[in-house]
Amino acid sequence: MPRSKKTTDFETSLNELETLVNQIEQGDLSLEDALGAFEQGVKLTRECQTILDQAEQKVQVLIEKNGELHSQPFNSGEDD
Repeated sequence: MPRSKKTTDFETSLNELETLVNQIEQGDLSLEDALGAFEQGVKLTRECQTILDQAEQKVQVLIEKNGELHSQPFNSGEDD
């Protein structure tokens, strides 16, 4: 099954966010660069959250039964 654009966007945004976090954590950035990286990180975090919220809404619609929404916890199949 081909990946959707949103999945690709989510993964790309998440990878960019991880890169920014690593750069900030290393402490080698100037204050101005660190602030820019932080701003970009906030933007990427919001993008990722929006995509996750939309995915959650789709899952809720898929588990709707008889006109009633039955929320169920996500089970990845892995035991804790």
